[in-house]
Amino acid sequence: MQNHLRACALAAAVWLATPAMAASAEPLPGGSVESLLDYARERNPEFAAMRFEAEAAGERAAAAGSLPDPKLQIEWRDITKMNSQNPTLSPSRVGATRYQIMQDLPWFGKRDLQRDIARLEADGAKGLSYGTWADLSSRIKAGYAQYYAVHQTEGLTREIIDLMARLEKITQARYAGGLAAQPDAIRAQVEQTNLKNELIALDNEKRTLQARLNMLLARPAQAPLAAPDRLRPLPQPARLDYAALAERVQARNPQLFTEEARIQAAEKNRDLVYKNRYPDIAVGIAPMQTGGSVKEWELMFQMTIPLQQAPRRAQEREAQAMLAAAQSRKQSAANQVLAELSENLSALEAARRTEMLLANSLLPQAELTYRAALASYENGKVDFATLLDAQRQIRMAKQNQVKAQAESQARLAEIERLLGEEL
Repeated sequence: MQNHLRACALAAAVWLATPAMAASAEPLPGGSVESLLDYARERNPEFAAMRFEAEAAGERAAAAGSLPDPKLQIEWRDITKMNSQNPTLSPSRVGATRYQIMQDLPWFGKRDLQRDIARLEADGAKGLSYGTWADLSSRIKAGYAQYYAVHQTEGLTREIIDLMARLEKITQARYAGGLAAQPDAIRAQVEQTNLKNELIALDNEKRTLQARLNMLLARPAQAPLAAPDRLRPLPQPARLDYAALAERVQARNPQLFTEEARIQAAEKNRDLVYKNRYPDIAVGIAPMQTGGSVKEWELMFQMTIPLQQAPRRAQEREAQAMLAAAQSRKQSAANQVLAELSENLSALEAARRTEMLLANSLLPQAELTYRAALASYENGKVDFATLLDAQRQIRMAKQNQVKAQAESQARLAEIERLLGEEL
């Protein structure tokens, strides 16, 4: 019996622990930029707010252009019934009861214009939502590139520390054999201390970037992130043609999309204001109840008289000015977007060429120089300072290569933000 109870307790413990184990097994975001984007798309509150606002604008568009609700008016006539001392509101006991139902009818075309304006405003809200995501994804991509660069630089610094430790052993062996001076070993130790100090700065920078990325993901600032594994491949140079991308930007940029929707809405609003030159009407019907039956029917027709021309002309001039302002804003935004596109394309090409130069020329040369300096130092032909300079050249070349890669990714993110989509 006791064995059976222990087995049941063990099974229950395993069952209760299974959800927690499954939750802990969920991979952390951060291994790739795609994992961060997927996480932010589902959880970022700013993007969610813009989506809800766009949804609300769509609902407003669905209701726009509807007829206003009809109005019901009831009149009780002679509620004292020939000077009776007991007033009443009973329709069968008053002198007469008049029921009036009125329906306002805007001038022909006004409802369609109102519906078009609301639809275009909904399109503008969608454009703002797209722009919010484009900006958010760009910040995540650039932040991930920096996070990757710091992680790679940290690993490179640790490798250099191990290398300096090996060089320290070489200097100590040469000093013990009388082939080198004691300051060489001290300089190797000082170099290791400086590198460890750089590690502290890199760790602080990494934590700062983690907090920034977590903020964009709507996670706690100190929540862990997976180690960055890789960067996205850069598009081929043929896909970075300015003319082709400029055409795509003008067609798909979220900001320009929003400004175009505002222009069209301003045009429709101007047309709607011009419609105010014509009268709105209202129609109605009114049955008249006397006693317990309806014995009379009335029909009503009501019309506004557009006599006040001064305020109406001012409204028309206002609508025209708002249209001109919307057109100017779009032109200004287009000029800015195209200038940013050109700037980022140039910077991306420069970063790409810099990385290729470092990888194919400077870094191999620095490695050859270091190996030659190491061999010469072991043979006593060069001093330790020359060996340190050769090692620093390798480190600087690798660090600059990582920086060039991060710069390329940041510029690519900016180009995709301008496009409103990935290349």
